Amino acid sequence: MIARSLDSIANIEFKDYALNKGQYLYLVRVFENPGIIQEHLAEMIKVDRTTAARSVKKLITNEILTRKPDPENKKIWHLYATDKGKRIAPIIIRENQYSNERALSGISDDDAKKLATLLEQVNNNINEDWHYVKKGNHRKY
Repeated sequence: MIARSLDSIANIEFKDYALNKGQYLYLVRVFENPGIIQEHLAEMIKVDRTTAARSVKKLITNEILTRKPDPENKKIWHLYATDKGKRIAPIIIRENQYSNERALSGISDDDAKKLATLLEQVNNNINEDWHYVKKGNHRKY
């Protein structure tokens, strides 16, 4: 519920920047990792390659991202934020910091650290299943 609420807020607030349905995530990850390839970006955001390709294409069309071929392997394309993307990314990062501060309001620093540690463990637990299911497998439950 928390993640969906924050994502919904971000999607509404970032419409003015021609960012729709989670595209802000792509921009920030590319901004933070210049030259990342689309496959790694998709894994980082936890989406399939088709979804990533569709979002990246829209961001390129809107001149927020650009891609450049790898000098050694012409099948690989590296993603970069354009000047427009570089102006938008810090705004998104500030929104994320603000949202984190709001979410942790009234929680002590020690408890916030414990929460971060616990959430990292939850992420690690789920990440294994995510990879397993993405490869076409089904969990037994």
